[in-house]
Amino acid sequence: MPHNHHDGHCSNESNDHDHDHDHGTSDLGPNDNLFAHIDRANVVALNATREGSVVVKPWDQRNNEEVFLESDADDQLIIRIPFTGSVRLRSLLLKTGPGDQTPTKVALFSNQPSMDFNDVSDKAPVQEFDIPQNRNVAEYAVKTAKFNKVSSLTLFFPASQGADTTKIYYVGLLGHWTERKNDPVITVYETQANLADHEKIQGTDGNFSTTPSQ
Repeated sequence: MPHNHHDGHCSNESNDHDHDHDHGTSDLGPNDNLFAHIDRANVVALNATREGSVVVKPWDQRNNEEVFLESDADDQLIIRIPFTGSVRLRSLLLKTGPGDQTPTKVALFSNQPSMDFNDVSDKAPVQEFDIPQNRNVAEYAVKTAKFNKVSSLTLFFPASQGADTTKIYYVGLLGHWTERKNDPVITVYETQANLADHEKIQGTDGNFSTTPSQ
């Protein structure tokens, strides 16, 4: 299927950057690692040989190549990642390959929790990145302003670099997480008229509804 290439680029990919140096990191990874805030039980992979959650690994397992996700019928792959709250995304971390099983690129969609292969051709991604053949973990810095208040992130890998299947070893996400707030919904109900405060209308037995003013 045809795709429009955006001017995305891979941050630090030319330096074989695998995040082993210390810049605000610990044994748990970067301080803004979102692993703990991913709803791993509901991560979904489409056209994959196993569950998508296997590649959403803790930081210390990022270079593990024994567990991976591989596309099934062809080389296209979709991974849908829900969060347990609202996220302001900073970066995507990927370890892919090897060789021709490396995806050509990744397209990112926010807040599309049910996206499938029929949808990706109709929707423009928020951002795209070309993926080089590299066995290290690479960081792809997103345009943060476009990934604010993200409740789910969908990754679409449209093709491999020549192989029959695409392979992913690790997916990591960096950013800021906040708990979802339901206060606005509560406020809406609290500002509506309380029917108990009004006199009963003759013939209604009190069972009537109101329509908000336009």
